[in-house]
Amino acid sequence: MKKNTGIWIDHKEAILVSIHDDQTLVERVESGAESHLKPSGGWKAGGTSVAQAVSNEHTAEERLKHQYHAFYQEVMTHLGDSDHIAVFGPGEAKVEFAKEIARISELHKKVTSVETCERLTENQFAAKVKTVIFTKKSA
Repeated sequence: MKKNTGIWIDHKEAILVSIHDDQTLVERVESGAESHLKPSGGWKAGGTSVAQAVSNEHTAEERLKHQYHAFYQEVMTHLGDSDHIAVFGPGEAKVEFAKEIARISELHKKVTSVETCERLTENQFAAKVKTVIFTKKSA
């Protein structure tokens, strides 16, 4: 039997539900990304306050983008032997993750679905993964 994996992802964590031969495995991967970036230095640390704020914001955005990239890479390492993959999440992270898969990995051929989904319990999510992947495979 094939291994089907569903991922619920946001910028804080990913929950992976893998279903293989009637066994369900749930894994969690924390992003480790900073949630509230606080620029260092005062407004007089260098340049005008506006220029410094723009520079600090750009640096913080770049750092966050690299943290998300590393997080998405970590999640992808858990998908290697999956035959079908469904990606769920409430915000932008699911789309960013799907784009990362398409850009970097051959896994994009296995992605059957990218859908908006609020947080569910592990049992609810496992049931959703079974339903969505089965529906997509038979369509």
